[in-house]
Amino acid sequence: MNYELLKTLKILIVEDEKRIAQLLKDAISDCFFSVVIAKDGIEGLKKFKTFKPDIIITDIMMPLCDGLDMTIKIKELDSFIPIIILSAHSDKEKLLKAIDVGISKYFIKPFDPEEVIEHINKIAPSLHKQKQVLLKEDFIFDNNTMSLYKDNSLITLTKREKEFLFLLIKNKNTIVSNQYIKEVLWDEEVNDERLRTFIKRLRLKTSKSIVENISAQGYLISILNS
Repeated sequence: MNYELLKTLKILIVEDEKRIAQLLKDAISDCFFSVVIAKDGIEGLKKFKTFKPDIIITDIMMPLCDGLDMTIKIKELDSFIPIIILSAHSDKEKLLKAIDVGISKYFIKPFDPEEVIEHINKIAPSLHKQKQVLLKEDFIFDNNTMSLYKDNSLITLTKREKEFLFLLIKNKNTIVSNQYIKEVLWDEEVNDERLRTFIKRLRLKTSKSIVENISAQGYLISILNS
C-alpha cells in the first residue's frame, strides 16, 4: 500500500444515510489527504465543483438526485474522474446504467472499506500523473492546489482564473466552447466581450500562448506531458 501517494488524494463521499457515510469516512480518513461528505447528489455536485476531489465514492440510490444522475452530470464536467458506486443487490438495473456511463468500480453493500482503499491504491499512480501538468513556455499547473507556477515562482491568479485553467486542463487538447465556459465559471448571464476581457487579463499575467483561441468555437490548452 502506497500510503505516501494516498495521502495526496481528496475523496468525496456522497451518501444519504448519515451513519454509513460517517462510518466510511472514519474507516478511510487516515489514509487520505482529505475526506468530505455530501448527503445527496445535489450537494455532491456542488461539493465536486468547490472541493475538487480526486475520487468520488457514491451511493446509487438517494433522494432528490441519485448517484447515477449525479455521475452523468459530473462526467459531463470531468470525464476522467474515477467514480466508485456503492450499490445494494436490488439496484441492479441502475448499476448496469452506471457502468455504461463510465464508473471506475462498484461495491455491493455490505462491503469492506479496506477493499475500497485497495482499489484506490491501484489507481493512485495514474491519478498522481495528472497532479502537475506542463503547459507551454514551461508553465506548470498543480491540479491539487489549483496553482500556476513559472520557474518555481507562483503566479497570482483569481479564483475564476484558476477554475478556467482547471476546466481547460480537464478537457486537455480539446476545444471548450465559449458557452460552456460561461456556464461553468459564472452564475449570471455573461456576454462574449466579458469572456474575452477575462482571458485578456489572464494572458497579461501569464502568456499569450498558454490559452489558444479557436475562432468562433472556443478555447483550448495544450498539455505537454499528457
